[in-house]
Amino acid sequence: MSLPPPPALLDGPFRGTEAVQRGLLSARQLRHRSWRRLFPDVYVHCDVPVTHELRARAAVVFRPDAVVTGASAAVLWGVDLAGPEDDVEITLPPGSHPVRVGGLRVRREPLPDHWLWRRRGIPTTTPEAATVSVARHLPLDDGVVVVDQMVASGKVDLEPVRAAARELTGRGCRRVREACALADGLAESPQETRLRLLLVRSDLPDPVAQFRVRRGTVFVAKVDFGWPDQRLAVEYDGLWHAEPRQFGEDRRRLNRIQAAGWRVFFVTAADLHHPADLLARLGAALGR
Repeated sequence: MSLPPPPALLDGPFRGTEAVQRGLLSARQLRHRSWRRLFPDVYVHCDVPVTHELRARAAVVFRPDAVVTGASAAVLWGVDLAGPEDDVEITLPPGSHPVRVGGLRVRREPLPDHWLWRRRGIPTTTPEAATVSVARHLPLDDGVVVVDQMVASGKVDLEPVRAAARELTGRGCRRVREACALADGLAESPQETRLRLLLVRSDLPDPVAQFRVRRGTVFVAKVDFGWPDQRLAVEYDGLWHAEPRQFGEDRRRLNRIQAAGWRVFFVTAADLHHPADLLARLGAALGR
């Protein structure tokens, strides 16, 4: 009958050599399937769910001089820009020994002191720094999506993110500043951001994002985009709207919007693959 694992090793990642030296485990026990190896000499009990945050914590156990940055930092702030299997991004001080380990994306560069933070005991960056660090390495529209996601999460405000972008130098700095200028922080999904970018770059009049439809003084519904003068609303229709309970609520909501004298134009993911046709149909609905 095997002994239960030491409680000290059940809370999170640990160094295997240290556990053996302290007599918490033998080298043979450490090789048992009860322990999962995350990085060289870094283990966790097999009952602990492997999340991106857990792997970020393990990365810092592996490299105590590391700061969790980029999308991994965003995860620590509660915005899922990386999944459990995605590489953990860490930044090491300039001149530190290079690291090539599976599951890690390692950068070596100086980080301003005012960008540094500790989140749940893990050395990381502020949410503003995390936002611009991710966006600077992405194509422009993807960067706008990230900025919108971070702002919509409530973890950051748009103006401090723009200020952080102005501090950047080097590769990608101009692109991330443009992404911050294009972001509005109002979109409730990545596809809403992409749809807004399509609309504002078109010849159509700019819509009002997250417009609140009213019937007289009574609030009716908030729509993704609205042209109040034409009483036309645009709604992005994601797959979750097809769920039975949501479907019924959506139909009741649609009836309320129409009763207030508004028309609703639905956009799907397939429509975004044919932007010219989508804009033509929207233009027709706007009487252009």
